[in-house]
Amino acid sequence: MKSFALALGGGGARGLAHIAVIEALDEMGVRPAAIAGTSIGAMIGAAYAAGMRGKDIRHHVIGFAHDWSQTRRRLMTARAGNLADLLYGRLSQATQVDPEKFCEQFMPTQVPDDFAALAIPFIAIATDLHRRSELALASGPLRPALAASIAIPGLFRPMIIDGRVLIDGGATNPLPFDKLFGRADRVVGVDVYGIPEGDRVDMPNVWEALYTTVMVMGSAIVAAKLDHAAPDLVIRPNVSIFRTLGFLQASAIIRSAEAAKAEIKEKLAALLTDAA
Repeated sequence: MKSFALALGGGGARGLAHIAVIEALDEMGVRPAAIAGTSIGAMIGAAYAAGMRGKDIRHHVIGFAHDWSQTRRRLMTARAGNLADLLYGRLSQATQVDPEKFCEQFMPTQVPDDFAALAIPFIAIATDLHRRSELALASGPLRPALAASIAIPGLFRPMIIDGRVLIDGGATNPLPFDKLFGRADRVVGVDVYGIPEGDRVDMPNVWEALYTTVMVMGSAIVAAKLDHAAPDLVIRPNVSIFRTLGFLQASAIIRSAEAAKAEIKEKLAALLTDAA
């Protein structure tokens, strides 16, 4: 059987669909030779690379979705600023979330502190704000790298790593399958951006509008990348109906993605046994 590498894309709450894909791989009894992830895909990819099974990641995520009071407390703890920032007019500091604190509050304890301790080689994608280029992080402290990969402008404060100001990886490489070429016989990408929602007329709030704008740009980047050099298999769970910040709908998102399990198993099995 041939080896494969797995790329997990960004997409906000829709990225929870990655969990159903991982469950399908677990049910097949196969594991990737390498993983690359962007934003929510980086967080879930790191948990998978740490050796967690899909069902365990699902249990961890749903626990937060079903306990809003605990989740709210953790979000408050992850704030970048404090009351003093609010009182002194530093509104952006007071309302933003510190992405590293966020990872500390919400990542499973099974995820180690360093890339070297992961069971599967892993790459997290961030964006160097001032150099206007992507940055692939694959060694050193893990949580700062994850924090940089999820640092959506406006919602999260940027991260500084090795003198670079880093923001969400989706700004430059929302589906990082290209980072896996040569690392396995086959490359599989999981795209959770979904199809365009032309019939929707509901008015988004300011954060939803901001993040959906990032999604629009990300979709265009993915489309251009696929035209240039596509992975061997692209998996697209049907999660378009869910809002990009709809994390409290975690159970429904994962259940919706489960519908693709049979197709995933069939296509991946064929890909890994293909002699071509």
